[in-house]
Amino acid sequence: MGELSFRRSVSFLDTNVKRGDIYYADLSPVVGSEQGGVRPVLIVQNDTGNRYSPTVIAAAITSQVNKARLPTHIELSSKKYGLTKDSVVLLEQIRTLDKRRLREKMGRLDAKLMEKVDSAIAVSFGLPNDRLV
Repeated sequence: MGELSFRRSVSFLDTNVKRGDIYYADLSPVVGSEQGGVRPVLIVQNDTGNRYSPTVIAAAITSQVNKARLPTHIELSSKKYGLTKDSVVLLEQIRTLDKRRLREKMGRLDAKLMEKVDSAIAVSFGLPNDRLV
């Protein structure tokens, strides 16, 4: 089992994970209201960190599109972004993940939608932001 785990980590360290990519990831174990299980995540870490670090920073994605609409939520079309259902990126649910938690790549957000992601991150972190979400 250790050998399989080692191979998986080496392959992901060699994989070119990019900001804006959507991957399936295993988010368990969790505590309380954290998003858990195997679910899509959006990579929000910069590409230098993605290239050299054994970890990534990612935001959870949920298919519960009826969740309370917050300025930290970005809606995604399933057909356009490789998801099985229309979904919402939860930019108040951002966490660091070991790359070994990543599964297959599902899709990638375009630059225009990543601008909205940047604005939602600014809201989530309480940063100054001149763009509207």
